[in-house]
Amino acid sequence: MKDWKSRLPTAIDRADKLSDSVRSRLRKIAGFNDPLIIIPYLGYGTAEKLLFGGRVLEDEGFTPATSADRTWRNLINMYKRFETHEVPGARIRARFHGIEREVITDHEGYFNFEIQPVQPLDVHPWQQVELQLLEPQSPKGHPVRATAQVLVPSAAARFGIISDIDDTVISSNVVNKLKMILTVILSNEHTRKPFEGVAALYRALQTGVSGGEDNPIFYVSNGPWNLYTLLLDFLNLQKIPLGPLLLRDFGDHLLFAKDAMSHKKRNIKMILDSFPHLPFVLIGDSGERDPEIYRDVVKDYPTRIRAVYIRSINKQPSRLAAIDKLIEEVRHTGSQLVLTPDSEFAAAHAAAEGLISIALLAAVRSEKKKDQTAPTPQALTR
Repeated sequence: MKDWKSRLPTAIDRADKLSDSVRSRLRKIAGFNDPLIIIPYLGYGTAEKLLFGGRVLEDEGFTPATSADRTWRNLINMYKRFETHEVPGARIRARFHGIEREVITDHEGYFNFEIQPVQPLDVHPWQQVELQLLEPQSPKGHPVRATAQVLVPSAAARFGIISDIDDTVISSNVVNKLKMILTVILSNEHTRKPFEGVAALYRALQTGVSGGEDNPIFYVSNGPWNLYTLLLDFLNLQKIPLGPLLLRDFGDHLLFAKDAMSHKKRNIKMILDSFPHLPFVLIGDSGERDPEIYRDVVKDYPTRIRAVYIRSINKQPSRLAAIDKLIEEVRHTGSQLVLTPDSEFAAAHAAAEGLISIALLAAVRSEKKKDQTAPTPQALTR
């Protein structure tokens, strides 16, 4: 029985890939009916190397969301996000400061670039890379282009921030899977709200104690790439600092939940290794495995982690006891794991540690109070 269960995810994954392959071939034979689009994902890099990726899809014609959208409209848009028509085998060209590179998308339409700049980068933290779809051609022969944004941390940065998203930045009810699914499919980027004071806390960490540090922020989540544009719009709408979003393929998200820890660890270590001169602050929640993942990261990089902030959302005694043990383990490394009830508590600790200024702590308190008195979005009550 155990052997059968262990083989099932692989069998389902193979069937899914075969289905995608057949559908892709049929669409190629019949021709692409919808316009093709390149969705570039925010990347990161240094003066020596830029890393970024994206996806090529058929344009499903999303209707821009509003705060007044009813649940049926949110449901339709969410269906379109997950029922994607990817374009495997597409040829993409990237241009950056006179450098050209070409890659081919995989069976899910994903692509990745690594570019080594040969000229000094300008001082702007977001570098722009021009992308063009070379093959296949979009219907009517219209050129398909996009611009990838790649974050290169400023020389003024004193530390970096790596944050989870679900139940850390935004309430997602990850502990209760049914509530989580309903929350995701029946709401949108306008009607979902961050935890009180989160936007001010992240802005404070980004600007640092001096107010001008421009510390880079990275978001590492087990959420699927299908939600990428929704999350990006959410961060912009809520005035939460932007940073690369490192998500997972939807198939992996469903079939290989046990790989969730390795996904986060792998991406966190890639970020830490990319910026060996920067210490980091890690932010997560107690709903799933963030405390354990961050404990392992602290042990692997004992001098690199300034603090670990864990939003307390799981109040079960057994979970609290387990986190108490993790706090002790982290303390012995010289770092700190702080179980925090809200953003204000985390901001107070950050101010005491010299990560943010007292003035910015006051801003977090003010925004928290404002968020607490904000009206409930209408779309969530319908």
